[in-house]
Amino acid sequence: MTSAQFEKIRTGRGFLAALDQSGGSTPKALAQYGVPEDSWSGDTEMFDAVHAMRTRIITDPAFTGERVLGAILFEDTMDRQIEGRDTAEYLWDVKGVVPFLKVDKGLADEADGVQVMKPIDGLDALLARAVEKGVFGTKMRSVIKTADEEGVNAIVEQQFTIGAQIADAGLVPILEPEVDIHSPQKAEAEKLLHAGITKHLDALPEDRHVMLKLSLPSVDDFYSDLVAHPRVLRVVALSGGYSREEADEILVRQHGVIASFSRALAEGLSFQQTDEEFHATLEAAIAEIYAASNT
Repeated sequence: MTSAQFEKIRTGRGFLAALDQSGGSTPKALAQYGVPEDSWSGDTEMFDAVHAMRTRIITDPAFTGERVLGAILFEDTMDRQIEGRDTAEYLWDVKGVVPFLKVDKGLADEADGVQVMKPIDGLDALLARAVEKGVFGTKMRSVIKTADEEGVNAIVEQQFTIGAQIADAGLVPILEPEVDIHSPQKAEAEKLLHAGITKHLDALPEDRHVMLKLSLPSVDDFYSDLVAHPRVLRVVALSGGYSREEADEILVRQHGVIASFSRALAEGLSFQQTDEEFHATLEAAIAEIYAASNT
């Protein structure tokens, strides 16, 4: 982590690109990109294919630190190279984009209306490697399905506990307690989540910062006090299953919140496109998300 990266994330205009699809979500990401499952065999070929997709996005002229503040990587991507440089090094040194790493290992089975994270075996070793490779921060996701106070509190407690471990390693954690946008109790769950997050933020030491990655809320500007909280470096929003157009429409009403889109960023990109077509599609997506993030 450098002071330049910290300031870029704290004050920069732009958004985060979530390029962190892992084993379970990679086939869907490749299918969206026009690469069917029968075109690769086994994890090695699958990750080769998705790295080629991510490389095409990252090396495109539209993808620079002028509008993309940071990019969230999967562990496999961190361990690979782009144009002869480690991915995190390429992002920062060539593109001016701050690198983050997804560190969770997926979700546990639902209990009390939520899915906490599975245990993250080998986390300390992974964090040490991330620091070595010049990564700035991490991201980890859990999911809230219903407004169950016990479940929501368990989610928040786990996020902040592991977040402290990440901060101790010298990285800035992005805490991602996602509220399912299809939940019939979405607004109620967001109230419980807001209260839990606020309580934990207020207890953090003065020199500790976290980022929050949250679902687009049911009530506009619902997280405005979290945006202003002195322990919060940035609040970013996930698209959560909305189309890019829908996500942008809601995001523009959340002042101070910026995008951290994955599927919505890659919407419309295709393996079959020429470089010119690919660039035009990505340029339009980045322009739209950037505009919605600067409100």
